[in-house]
Amino acid sequence: MIIEMWTDFACPFCYIGKRRLEEALKQIEEPIEVVYRSFELDPDADGQSKETIYEMLAKKYGMSLAEARANTENVKKMAAEVGLDFNFDQMVVTNTFDAHRLALYAYNKGLMQEVTERILHAHFSEGKHIGNHSTLIQLATEVGLDQEAVSALLESEEMTELVRKDEQQATEYGIRSVPFFLINQKYAITGAQPTDTFVQSIKQILEQDQPLSQKQMDGEGTCNNDGCSV
Repeated sequence: MIIEMWTDFACPFCYIGKRRLEEALKQIEEPIEVVYRSFELDPDADGQSKETIYEMLAKKYGMSLAEARANTENVKKMAAEVGLDFNFDQMVVTNTFDAHRLALYAYNKGLMQEVTERILHAHFSEGKHIGNHSTLIQLATEVGLDQEAVSALLESEEMTELVRKDEQQATEYGIRSVPFFLINQKYAITGAQPTDTFVQSIKQILEQDQPLSQKQMDGEGTCNNDGCSV
């Protein structure tokens, strides 16, 4: 079984959904490969933005900074339930395109899982600037990639075409929000579903190869180009 997950490094529900899926896979005694596909929530995001996450949210949704802070609390609580510590106070608003290129490069080196997890943790928990090349090089070398090779990658256009291919596939599939999970290129689950839903859905496919119900396909928490919703 192969599960493709369209995701963005700036999407909090993607990290939560990723962790819930991982917990589900621990309960299933079958070999399952997870492949991450690129999706940019804001392709035009400024890689050098000085805005805080609260300022960005306030401007985007026409709310006060206090309201923006309050709106992150539910997400933070959801993250904590799966062992994630989201630090919105230090989160850096940036462009994620190069992070996606790095993740796809890591796939060819057998380290996509490690690189993806490291970048997500750096962004959501450590307040690192994941749009910065120096930061990405540091994170990549921490999980075993060659420093010079990663530096050369980021200074080139390598993997750009593959990121665009993932995004084009998302368009063709009608994917408008993430996380989006495609199982065996046949069955879709959207949103950061509860772990039990993932377990039941995957077992249903493994045992009966039956389509998922609409309830299982609908998302609980997603992000799209207009923002995130619980």
